[in-house]
Amino acid sequence: MKGGDALMTESLNVNVDRREGLAVVYTEGYINNQGGEEIARVAYKLIDEGYKVLLLNLGGTKIVNSIGISILIEIIEKMIEIGGKLGFCSLTPTIEKTFHIMGLAQYAPIFPDEPAAVSQLQP
Repeated sequence: MKGGDALMTESLNVNVDRREGLAVVYTEGYINNQGGEEIARVAYKLIDEGYKVLLLNLGGTKIVNSIGISILIEIIEKMIEIGGKLGFCSLTPTIEKTFHIMGLAQYAPIFPDEPAAVSQLQP
């Protein structure tokens, strides 16, 4: 593997679309410890801004490691604590299966795509 490839898999780009009543967080890249921490930083900032409904659109993510999952669980716990809701959409079949196995789907619904998620999550 070339040096550039290793850097690409390590980085995660996060973009936020703030909407009425909910914020959509788009991820692109690998959700590992750094990527998970970046998502957490963005999620906690949105919570501080008053958002209680977050949607993580993982359409640009193909891999989530165990540290990334543990950080996502922390975000779910925080959302439960504040009486908020967190949902996931646009997961690869492998990530969706992993989220079911790890129990994330029990506390945060998984939707096939963003329109389905928004219609269900929007207050």
